[in-house]
Amino acid sequence: MTQDVKEIFSGDSPPAPAALAAKVRTLAPSMTRSMQLVAEAVAGDPAGCAALTVTGLAERTGTSEATVVRTARLLGYPGYRDLRLALAGLAAHQESGRSPAVTADIAVDDPIAEVVAKLAFDEQQTLADTAAGLDTVQLGAAVAAASTARRIDIYGVGASSLVGQDLAQKLLRIGLIAHAHTDPHLAVTNAVQLRAGDVAIAITHSGSTGDVIEPLRVAFDRGATTVAITGRPDGPVSQYADHVLTTSTARESELRPAAMSSRTSQLLVVDCLFIGVAQRTYETAAPALAASYEALAHRHAPRTR
Repeated sequence: MTQDVKEIFSGDSPPAPAALAAKVRTLAPSMTRSMQLVAEAVAGDPAGCAALTVTGLAERTGTSEATVVRTARLLGYPGYRDLRLALAGLAAHQESGRSPAVTADIAVDDPIAEVVAKLAFDEQQTLADTAAGLDTVQLGAAVAAASTARRIDIYGVGASSLVGQDLAQKLLRIGLIAHAHTDPHLAVTNAVQLRAGDVAIAITHSGSTGDVIEPLRVAFDRGATTVAITGRPDGPVSQYADHVLTTSTARESELRPAAMSSRTSQLLVVDCLFIGVAQRTYETAAPALAASYEALAHRHAPRTR
């Protein structure tokens, strides 16, 4: 685990108990195997682990006391004592009657009504995890940069490109100059034109998509403010990001590829970014949005013969 990732996920105060499971899911792929064992234990049995001393949890997970303490700090807690308090709070929350955040994979022969229920549950969990893990300090900094940007370039490929286009369209409607680039060659040639005062946003669930990282690197080198929206804050894309907005790493299944779950969390982050920008630029955003509605109103009016 790199120091950059620690800084991304560390705050002035420990995360709320409800955010613990989401943070474990987000950070687990980047942890060492021994730290994963500790994280999985506390997320899977908060009540049981809350009753254990640091030595007891180390023995239960087959790790060391140092590993337990490092895991607690990585999850955002100053020490193991603070983690135990969060675990007790999480256990109480679960015992209050909330349904468990676990659902079975969608099977080929599932009835369509069951498919709808499972997808709705998974989408809700993905959104909750993303909201719990989103660093509002990083988000605020990205909002501030975008609000005053001369121009905003957005990079994404595949499903992430659809999210990028959604963000660009929203920003355009409130009067900002925003472009979503899906062609990697055009993305780089446009990034070359960026400078200080501009903003470049890269959207990549894996954090390692070369066609997205390359233009962000160019924008970073040119002095633009760079933002990464990613499910892997330890991925290569973060090397060139001034601000990292982390999305949920939702569970993938055979009939629900990562592109579906990542898109849900990315859209939430994009909407938060957009609303923040609209708030800060309200004096110009509101008239621009009204003008765009008026310009398109005739296209939505009922046709008469």
